[in-house]
Amino acid sequence: MEEQAEELRALMEDKVSKKSKEHKTRIIAITSGKGGVGKTNLAVNMAIAYAQIGKKVILIDGDLGMANVNVLLNIVPQYNLMQVINNQKKMSEIILDTEFGIKFIAGANGFSKIANLSVEELNHFAEEFSSLSSADIIIIDTGAGIANNVLQFVAAADEVYVVTTPEPTAITDAYGIIKIITTELMNREINLKLLVNRVHSADEGKRISERIITIVGQFLNYKVDYIGFVYDDPVVQASVIRQKPFMVVNPTSKPAVCLKHIVGRIEKTDINGSEGVKSFLKKFIGGGKNK
Repeated sequence: MEEQAEELRALMEDKVSKKSKEHKTRIIAITSGKGGVGKTNLAVNMAIAYAQIGKKVILIDGDLGMANVNVLLNIVPQYNLMQVINNQKKMSEIILDTEFGIKFIAGANGFSKIANLSVEELNHFAEEFSSLSSADIIIIDTGAGIANNVLQFVAAADEVYVVTTPEPTAITDAYGIIKIITTELMNREINLKLLVNRVHSADEGKRISERIITIVGQFLNYKVDYIGFVYDDPVVQASVIRQKPFMVVNPTSKPAVCLKHIVGRIEKTDINGSEGVKSFLKKFIGGGKNK
């Protein structure tokens, strides 16, 4: 089985190398320990914030059970990644342009099937997925919680942002998902960062992050960085109702300014050792389980 996995990785590496040249795509997974913390909303608006500074952005809905990125974008996708996996469509046929300057790919419930593809099937998928290597940023909105496909995305991304809020249950669940990630993927280098949503002050965001980071360091012996906070603001709920991201509806609002600062902070950090889409595919085929 391991020999087949190595063969598949080699195939993918060859396919992507031919297409990616020197361009390096930054791949970010956004996840959370529970639903309802604003993870998807942040993923959508972060993608738009990147587009607003001139980056080529692809947003992938990886929340395979409760896919709702398209709802926030007011888009009804006709096709999704499953059609590419099943060799029914090309990537170029399922990727959608949006009015917000980003491209969007709908996820699929069977996406974890990729780990069980034959060499021929995986060869096709790698060929298609490698076409995304022209993007500057790929943001994956994962599902909330511990489904295996969540761990697959987490294991393969360059950076993983765990979203929480000041609510005690959200803090507990954030620690819980970090514990699962660090336990299940202990032999992998996961670049974990904490993003605190719906805070009422910068001090609150810092206090919540420090509490989680301290506990993770003490009990899991793992280093998690703080990437920033986003203010609680009525503009967010209003934008959801209008199905227009708040980065577009009110680009000067507190949440929008926060995300601009976060994107600026991300851009100042290097993704050491990553080869973009090539690295993602090589790691993704290993699945969400420890090897």
